[in-house]
Amino acid sequence: MSALAEVLSTTSTSHSPRGSDLPTCPVCADSMVAAEASAYLADNVVSYLWTCDTCGYGFVTKHSFKRLSCN
Repeated sequence: MSALAEVLSTTSTSHSPRGSDLPTCPVCADSMVAAEASAYLADNVVSYLWTCDTCGYGFVTKHSFKRLSCN
């Protein structure tokens, strides 16, 4: 089965995700609870693969974060 996915860029304003910050499917507007997969990319970027349980549409989001340093 072939898959089609698009990359959606997001900017997180909070440190931890909240229910209202989770994505909705751009096709059917269903709420999404958990990403199907994630990957750490270079330069403090994490990408997440989302697949809608209702319509099967898939997309990727990328989130950048600041690296915390311990003193």
